[in-house]
Amino acid sequence: MEKDPLLSEANVPHQVVAEAFITTPTPQDNLDSPAAWAAPDGKRWVITTAKKSGELVVFDGDTGERLRTVGGKGAAPGQLDRPNGVSVVGDMALVVERDNHRVQAFSLPDFTSVAVFGAEDLKKPYGLWAQQKEGGIEVIVSDNYMLGADEETVPPLAELNQRFRRYQLVRQGNAWKATLKQTFGDTTQAGAIRIAESVYADADNDRLLLAEEDVPTGTRLREYRLSDGRYAGRDVGAGLYKAQAEGIALLSCKDGSGYWVGTDQFKDRSLFHVFDRKTLAHVGAFAGKVTANTDGVWLDARGDARFPQGVFYALHDDQAVAAFDWRDIAAALKLKECAP
Repeated sequence: MEKDPLLSEANVPHQVVAEAFITTPTPQDNLDSPAAWAAPDGKRWVITTAKKSGELVVFDGDTGERLRTVGGKGAAPGQLDRPNGVSVVGDMALVVERDNHRVQAFSLPDFTSVAVFGAEDLKKPYGLWAQQKEGGIEVIVSDNYMLGADEETVPPLAELNQRFRRYQLVRQGNAWKATLKQTFGDTTQAGAIRIAESVYADADNDRLLLAEEDVPTGTRLREYRLSDGRYAGRDVGAGLYKAQAEGIALLSCKDGSGYWVGTDQFKDRSLFHVFDRKTLAHVGAFAGKVTANTDGVWLDARGDARFPQGVFYALHDDQAVAAFDWRDIAAALKLKECAP
């Protein structure tokens, strides 16, 4: 059996940043990805997907207290089957369901299901990114369809042209309607995504970063253009990632600067690479004292009394959410202060 890569053996330079908190572990949930939202009372919620229970688990983003669960396993609107990626846009939570091969949209704070879409197109979706656009919401979903009885064989390059789908959500009364706008995926040796999951974009720089999780060809982030879904010819973190490229987040500053954070999923402790927003230059890496085996991450730049300069959330070993005070990360890596 192949040995899991360990940060303790990888000799990757990094700083250690203590977690502000880690939620009470619940292995039975099999948590995957977090997304933060500002509740009407000013509180910060962290909405987290639970693959095994088919629920969304909501935590207090400043204390880690478990507030509630939503959903339950099933295929009806409001139910979920192996939810993976989650994103929050405005007062909407968008959730990818791998085993219902669809995306479901919930209105916040009541978690009413207002749209279910993609089931006709998506085969094995995992990650998504969303933004407000043209009076609605643009959603890009990764689709990690595979071949073979075990569904673990990467398709030939020519068949990777459906790795991502772009939808436009438009409100119709109390519900929302989704239209498939584009299906894309590079099919060249250099630009193809063989194992797809995490997706994140920077609209101001026409940049879409995609995690290539395939280790044999070199796990890293690939840069596509957000505008047309084409490979931009540049990779990020090639040679830096040693385990598996995973969750991606972006801190956008008011002056156009900022930082990307990309996860390297070591089993013993996760490593988080930080890149310059504009140049994509590597500016450092950090790990928590405990946080390990991270899938999804989320960076909430909104300041409050607990986290005045924002907070970075990372999944810990499928069973808890870890929070890092951005001030601690910035101090450890000597990053400039960011006005969001």
